[in-house]
Amino acid sequence: MSAGGAARTTPVVEVEDVRKTYRSGTIEFEALRGIDMRINQGEYVAVIGPSGSGKSTLMNILGCLDVPTEGRYLLGGEDVSRMSEAELAHARNRRIGFVFQQFNLLPSLPAWRNVELPLVYAGVARADRRARAVRALERVGLGDRVNNRPGELSGGQQQRVAVARALVGEPDIILADEPTGNLDSASTTAVLELLDELHASGRTIVLITHEHDVAERAGRSLVIRDGLLADELVAS
Repeated sequence: MSAGGAARTTPVVEVEDVRKTYRSGTIEFEALRGIDMRINQGEYVAVIGPSGSGKSTLMNILGCLDVPTEGRYLLGGEDVSRMSEAELAHARNRRIGFVFQQFNLLPSLPAWRNVELPLVYAGVARADRRARAVRALERVGLGDRVNNRPGELSGGQQQRVAVARALVGEPDIILADEPTGNLDSASTTAVLELLDELHASGRTIVLITHEHDVAERAGRSLVIRDGLLADELVAS
């Protein structure tokens, strides 16, 4: 059982025999070699593996940034491989909240403007966007930093802005790709505690990492190696 209690049974993510092959001329590289996984609503799952294991390729597929060469990926029951480019863009913006290692904040914009960006693309009215962005920043403990630009914030605070941006659209899933990779130990702890809190409130979180101590925060960990799921670890 995960920290937030038993996960509900509705699957958010279903991956069935997913394979991904990259081709360059006559050379082929099979990054994923038949992945099967299921993540239910409310779960906190870590995908852990070394560099080159295939976890970044899997993250791109889960985030609708790429599609499988073979197999099926169902997001909330919908087959991603059948989606048009417009539908994929809609899924990325409305259904998935991204948190990246590099923060990916626009340096010229204050925190609240960075957080509102998914709502801009979704066509939400301007006044509503600001109110929702401020609420999201308050939720991650940055209610007093809404007007600060990224350069005026610490690395940990910038990652909290990124988490607020991921939350603001009320997505089905939060996909965190190495979210602590650029942080010191104190900021790492703060960001992981924030993810714990979000999970406890019912959020579905998928955490991509190569660090075992980070993965241990999740309810279960899927170990990927050489493009295959090598093991599954469940938190005690």
